[in-house]
Amino acid sequence: MARTDHYHDPDAPKATSIVIAASAFVVDDSERLLMIRRTDSGKYALPGGRHELGETMTQTVIRETEEETGVTIEVTGLIGIYSNPHHVIEFSDGEVRQEFSICFRGRAVGGEPRPSDETTEALWVQRDQVAGLDVHPSIRLRIEHGYSSATEPHYT
Repeated sequence: MARTDHYHDPDAPKATSIVIAASAFVVDDSERLLMIRRTDSGKYALPGGRHELGETMTQTVIRETEEETGVTIEVTGLIGIYSNPHHVIEFSDGEVRQEFSICFRGRAVGGEPRPSDETTEALWVQRDQVAGLDVHPSIRLRIEHGYSSATEPHYT
């Protein structure tokens, strides 16, 4: 299913749903960031996805990271809560979603990056190489917040 992100676009369609999601900011001992390349948009992103009934949010981010990257993580902190109503995602099936996403800090505890059904790539990226990747502004913001030394979580 294809997706189009509308970000501060006055011509964007109105959201028809809201979905709770989680993403992971995981940096290894070499200061490389775990990233994916999405199959639905081709953009690079942090691993993560939809919260499922019966899960805690930390279980969601652990499951989604492992599904999308092959890397098992443990959650070590909270980066922020993101709920920008000016960012809607339009899917080819007609759904237009406003996402409510919680970004967690994590630490890899096992596995090696590999692609999945949802990713064409899963890889460790040097910090200075992130700027050159095609990353949506909403994800870039989470990465910026992840690298910051703020002691309090970001929220919108």
